[in-house]
Amino acid sequence: MIRRLLSRTDPWLLMIVAAMILLGLVMVYSASWDVSWRLYGDPNELFRRQLINLAYGMVVLVAAVSFPIRWLRKLALPIIGICVLALLLVLIINTGDGPRRAILGASVQPSEMAKLGLIIYLAVWMESKGSRLSEWRYGFLPLMTIIGIVGGLILLQPDLSAVLTIAVVALTMFYLAGSRLSQTFSIAAGSAVIGYVLVRLTNTGRARWDDYLAGLVNVEAASYHVQHSLQAFFAGGLLGRGLGASREKFGLLPAPHTDSIFAVLGEELGLAGALFVLLMFLAFLRRGFKVATEADDRLASLLAGGVTFWIGVEAFVNMSVLLGMLPFAGNALPFFSFGGSSLLVTLAGVGLLLNVSRQSKSKSKVAYVSPTGIGRRDGRRRVSRLGRRRRAQRAS
Repeated sequence: MIRRLLSRTDPWLLMIVAAMILLGLVMVYSASWDVSWRLYGDPNELFRRQLINLAYGMVVLVAAVSFPIRWLRKLALPIIGICVLALLLVLIINTGDGPRRAILGASVQPSEMAKLGLIIYLAVWMESKGSRLSEWRYGFLPLMTIIGIVGGLILLQPDLSAVLTIAVVALTMFYLAGSRLSQTFSIAAGSAVIGYVLVRLTNTGRARWDDYLAGLVNVEAASYHVQHSLQAFFAGGLLGRGLGASREKFGLLPAPHTDSIFAVLGEELGLAGALFVLLMFLAFLRRGFKVATEADDRLASLLAGGVTFWIGVEAFVNMSVLLGMLPFAGNALPFFSFGGSSLLVTLAGVGLLLNVSRQSKSKSKVAYVSPTGIGRRDGRRRVSRLGRRRRAQRAS
């Protein structure tokens, strides 16, 4: 049943995701065994946990592939409601001055759930607005309210990288849904100003920003994390030290199996391995946006576009931070970094993306299907309409 279900999805997208998951497992084991030994006295403990996370993730992926997309129109509000409640719960349960980002023994991070939940809600909400989405009072202001509520709760944890991620993804979806160019620029400019202010107001954000600026002038003045990340890439050279031969992962590189796993990969597999991972993510983006443009309705198109861009942003930020190209952020590298919440939510998003490709592929055999047009009229993107002959065929 699972084989028959997945056989109707985009085969290239499925192979790209499978390749990244398998390589991710290899790198998690290589990067985590020393940490696992020091924390649990067992070099395989973290790898076993990641295998369990992957097993749960595959169940979620298959469920998302078979899930009727149209049901999201009724479930979008409960989904975002659950995400908001979870974000409130993590603030209530956790006390003290430290970060408040996880519940259930640090195994569940509501901010990860909120990213996908917001994408689902915005896709349904933007589809329901139709042509009125471009109106300031009907589309622009409600969008700012939605982002403000979810982003504000995440900011209180605090998790600046997650706030910026959902803001960028929401802005992109708003543009793809047909917003005016002036609105898009207004949101982008406003978000940039607000983001900079938030960074300067928090001690952590201010320190990371100052380290980033200093690192642009002098690498030796960059943060400890970035310095050791760059040392890992430099030591890897063109072909790397060899799988499992990283030295930076032995207590020098912070979080080698989570945030810094790309640096470990660069040291062990070299520039060739790092470029291969980058090319796989670019291929994923290409196939994902192809699925979005060929989707049979606006909801599916927005959902596929949002999921694709979200995963791409997470990967781009993680890799750029470790190369000193962006201020430090705590984004995981999708499909590679150790972590239950991140992997499960990412695979759920991939499942929805494969779901859209499956529906588009099955309906493309019928003559009346019309893909999403990427052309622009009056500065907006539209879903092309069915012709008379095809409408007649559909009605019959």
